Amino acid sequence: MKLVVKAHEVPPEVWRWLGIRAGVPVVGAATQDLFVPQTANFDLLGGVSFQKGCYPGQEIVARAQYLGRLKERMHLFHIDGPPPPPATKIYGDVFGEQACGTLVDAAPAPGGGSDGLAVVQLSALDGLLRVGSPDGPVLAALPLPYAIPAPASPNRPKL
Repeated sequence: MKLVVKAHEVPPEVWRWLGIRAGVPVVGAATQDLFVPQTANFDLLGGVSFQKGCYPGQEIVARAQYLGRLKERMHLFHIDGPPPPPATKIYGDVFGEQACGTLVDAAPAPGGGSDGLAVVQLSALDGLLRVGSPDGPVLAALPLPYAIPAPASPNRPKL
């Protein structure tokens, strides 16, 4: 049986939306230096290995993995409106006029509005989040298809 009988061609935006709903970030030019792998959930997706040898940024990544406590993680959201561009700032009630996160990517959702991935301060998740400005469109949380572990206590050696 031919594939064309069962499948049909879709535009690239659909594939992008499917990746977003799968919780897989695509880091582009606008966001390339904004996140360590753990905050973009690459550690949960198998996209970073702590067993291999040296690599650029190793010290910061290893410090976050072994000594620190992550203060932000990537989450999935729905936005009523068109997709904002990558690197758009996220604002929350807890932080007032100060940004508390960054949009990784967003795409039009088939049912209307947009779905997006944003790296957000964990302490901001308890309040209302908005995109673009403190009075911008509201972000409605959606579940990711994988679990985000609870924040760990810092693993700092005692001196």
